[in-house]
Amino acid sequence: MSEIELEKIIKDNYEDNEVKKIMDGFRKKRKVSLRVNTLKGTREEVLKVLDENNIQYKDVSWYQEAFIIDNALEWEIKELDIYKEGKIYLQSLSAMIPALILNPKANESILDMTAAPGGKTTLMAALSDNKALITAVEKNKIRCERLKYNVEKLGAKKVAVLNMDARKLSSDYKFDKILLDAPCSGAGTLYIDDGKVMQEFSGELIKRSQNLQEELFRRAVDMLNKGGLLVYATCSILKEENEKIIDKFIKEGKVVVEDISLDKFLDVPRLKEEIPGVLVVAPTGEYEGFFVASLRKL
Repeated sequence: MSEIELEKIIKDNYEDNEVKKIMDGFRKKRKVSLRVNTLKGTREEVLKVLDENNIQYKDVSWYQEAFIIDNALEWEIKELDIYKEGKIYLQSLSAMIPALILNPKANESILDMTAAPGGKTTLMAALSDNKALITAVEKNKIRCERLKYNVEKLGAKKVAVLNMDARKLSSDYKFDKILLDAPCSGAGTLYIDDGKVMQEFSGELIKRSQNLQEELFRRAVDMLNKGGLLVYATCSILKEENEKIIDKFIKEGKVVVEDISLDKFLDVPRLKEEIPGVLVVAPTGEYEGFFVASLRKL
């Protein structure tokens, strides 16, 4: 897809002032970000290593275990022992937000529906101090092996990994909370100078993603306990993959939006949402474009 075609799609979703902000974000190469894996390491321990290696970093106001790296590339971070030992995990800032909003607690039964490579699964394990009961599902066999590897490497306990299509999970399964970080077009993570990514992005991919998102969402609602929490997320900023998906289920009386406390995420760059209470993250040099909604089953 060309830059002109991409801009037309964005114009179909946002007003002119936001279109410019989004397109500017797509032109920026994103900085590396990481989080301390509190199951194996501490903030102090990680910062000591970064300082010793002259790696400059910035704090993240909404999560004290997250850092933006200013002067090192991903491969350089992977050379550090703290990475090899699972004391840190490389993860985009935007991708950390859904698990924080889900807020896993001890003994809660939690489903991560499309879990590979395991960033959100292992963050939920860390946030609950390994006390939540997590089921992590991944359809692709190779990606599922990566998920298992990361779960073990990061010391995430009480995690059952299933190699299957989450749409085929029996509705006899019941969960207190479900995280559905749905497969999407990636229309939030685009980098215009990356020809391969731009070539793969298409209207057909958007349509295919919508169908899958709706099927996964319906299955999630079926498996959620009444009054349970569903956090729906995508790395897309397109309405048809986000607000239009959840609006269908709101109108059916299946779920209601539970407002995300935006006070906590004041420093997160935002786009105007179509449904009040959801969070739409703008793409920048530090953040991927992202969508997160917190929904309560009726």
